[in-house]
Amino acid sequence: MTEPRRPGPARTAPAHPAPAPSKPGAPGTPAPSKPGAPGTLAPPPWWRTLRADPPFPIRVAFGAGMIALVLLVWWFVTRGDAISAIVSPSKLPSPGAVFRSYGSLGDNLSDGIVATLERVLGGVLLATLVGVVLGVLAGTNRAVGAAVAPLVIFLRSIPMGALLPLMLMLFATGETQKVMFIFFAIVPFVFSDTVKAISLVPERYVETAQTLGASNRQILGKVLVPLALPDIITSLRFQFGLALGYVMLAEAIATPRGLGVMLNTNQRQGNIEQNYDLLFIIALLAFMLDLLIRFFQRGVFQWRRDL
Repeated sequence: MTEPRRPGPARTAPAHPAPAPSKPGAPGTPAPSKPGAPGTLAPPPWWRTLRADPPFPIRVAFGAGMIALVLLVWWFVTRGDAISAIVSPSKLPSPGAVFRSYGSLGDNLSDGIVATLERVLGGVLLATLVGVVLGVLAGTNRAVGAAVAPLVIFLRSIPMGALLPLMLMLFATGETQKVMFIFFAIVPFVFSDTVKAISLVPERYVETAQTLGASNRQILGKVLVPLALPDIITSLRFQFGLALGYVMLAEAIATPRGLGVMLNTNQRQGNIEQNYDLLFIIALLAFMLDLLIRFFQRGVFQWRRDL
């Protein structure tokens, strides 16, 4: 009778080292998946994404559709004669009557447009020169901002109609009065927007420049102003539309030519259709100025996608 065999230590298979991860692009390694490739999630469409821009043709279609809708409602409430129309022609003439009266504006239209644009450009350029310089100084030096703030608050608070008699007393009724009226009307907004644009520049850019040994003047000229300039020009785009509205007040008093003069003359003569024509022309001028400045912005500041 044999003795039972004692169990010995169990034998284990030799461990094999795990294969090292291969580098991307090595032979035999699957290529990383690209957006839109099979097996990956496609980005949601623009109408399901917050703050996403639709394609340019769709934006144009939406804008044209809104204009067509407004014209359709306008035609609907003014169709028929003076008795059957929902809105009386003495208050709102029909689109056809307004468009037919465009030819009766006469040769004074081109002279009026040129005169009005000259006053607007003069006032906006002067406000840009003063407002941007003071705004940059106030944005970088809080003491300057504290000194200028009371004047800015005063100009932003007073009604523009109350400012007009003061401009008449100071500058009489010439072209200087109209340019200075536009200047005082919009310079506080240019100043405030410039201060805001300077303050919105991320602090990390300033700290990086300081780490590299840049002086305060170099930080101002090569960091703060270049990064704030797109937002400053955006503010000036809006000021042109504001100035076109304010210049109508200035042209209402002792002015030989201008769109504001034509508006007042047609109102006294009861030519309501021509006044609507002039309103459309003023809006078109503001739109063309905004489009021109925006085209310049997008060409110069291509790194800003939100312009």
